[in-house]
Amino acid sequence: MNHSLTLYLAILGGIVLAAVVAHGAWTARRAAANQPRRATLEPIDSSMQPGLSLDSVPTEPMDDPSDNRAGGAAGVPHAPSLPPVRRGGPRLDALVDAIATLTIESPLSGDHILLHLPPTRRAGSKPVLVEALRADCGEWEPPQAGVLYTELQGGVLLANRTGSLNEIEYSEFVQKLQAMADALGAAIEFPDMLDAVARARELDAFASAHDAQLAMSLAAKGSAWSLGYVQQQAARHGFVPGVLPGRFVLPGAEEGAPPVLTLQFDAQAAFAEDADQATLRELLLCFDVPQTAPELAPFKAWCAAGEALCLTMDAVMLDDQGQPFSPAAFAMIEGELEKLYAALAARDLAAGAPSTRRLFS
Repeated sequence: MNHSLTLYLAILGGIVLAAVVAHGAWTARRAAANQPRRATLEPIDSSMQPGLSLDSVPTEPMDDPSDNRAGGAAGVPHAPSLPPVRRGGPRLDALVDAIATLTIESPLSGDHILLHLPPTRRAGSKPVLVEALRADCGEWEPPQAGVLYTELQGGVLLANRTGSLNEIEYSEFVQKLQAMADALGAAIEFPDMLDAVARARELDAFASAHDAQLAMSLAAKGSAWSLGYVQQQAARHGFVPGVLPGRFVLPGAEEGAPPVLTLQFDAQAAFAEDADQATLRELLLCFDVPQTAPELAPFKAWCAAGEALCLTMDAVMLDDQGQPFSPAAFAMIEGELEKLYAALAARDLAAGAPSTRRLFS
């Protein structure tokens, strides 16, 4: 009896022990299944992937490396490229601008600077420009979003065809730039007002003595022309409708450049409902000397366009006194132009240069 009981208890204990072991194994397998899988990492050459370490490799599946939208080589994401430097448009130039410098303690984002630019970019009749120095490449440009800048400067044009910068305009410029500097937490240094105004008067005197806009009248010999006919003939010689009413323009070679020639007529005719009903007897063919680079040969284009239009439209070329142009008159004008071009270049204000265009605007 005791022997049978002992054997029975031993068998029962073995069964319980086996059950415990089996339960433990099942629990361990279930726990292992719930653990996240560890990614198998291949060695990475740090010299080929600057700034990338094993800790930064994601364990989640990555996009197909062949898909360029996923990022850089082998699907590794890269930082977005910065906007390119803005090289077009008017730029500050110490020759024609009074320039104030703004000093900042740490780089500022273009987004932040744009929020605090002056609401209007003019001081009286003079344009105001603001530029910033890029942290990534050290070039000046008008501030734009997505770029960091380390320095700022603002300037006001000293003179244009409305006259020289005066004390009131300079004071308005100072107020606008000071408000911007205060908003950005920048220190600002302005040029002396009396010095700036004196420079402006001297520059305006030079510009007034070297400004020139050539014009010839094309007068109909016989019957008047319809506006539609004038537009057709102008288009044959490369002219297109201008932005302002009453003008056709011969565009410059560069985008945004002023036209080489303009063909002007009575603006009232431009508003006529029927272009064939509006009539014209006179056109004005012009070119702006300081605005147009001599390399474009604007004088020859002016002469050639006048002759061609007169031939096809049965017109005559007249000067500002109403007298027909003679070959000798054209030769004299060409000689005076050469002197004017030389004088502008000697002042570092060559005809057609960006700063020259701003001064003679």
